[in-house]
Amino acid sequence: MLYSIIGEDVPNSLSARQSARPAHLARLEELKNAGRLIVSGPNPAIDSNDPGEAGFTGSVVIAEFPSLEEAKAWADADPYVAAGVYQTVTIKPFKQVF
Repeated sequence: MLYSIIGEDVPNSLSARQSARPAHLARLEELKNAGRLIVSGPNPAIDSNDPGEAGFTGSVVIAEFPSLEEAKAWADADPYVAAGVYQTVTIKPFKQVF
């Protein structure tokens, strides 16, 4: 089943994001290589693909996991969680229509 993982950043998260980004991207690459990643990316804090110092307000990952529990476990182990980037993470089942 697909699950959406929505991380909401703490204020002023840019420095912590930048530090944890390589490890965060490596985990996403593993999902991609396993054919389980549908889409992922950050939410810019301003209406721009390159928000610069404005940074980001969160991230979205839609990927396939065997269960909600496994999606939660994967999200809990995210380097952005360990680095304190996210203030909340919401995981929900996702039904792809298009």
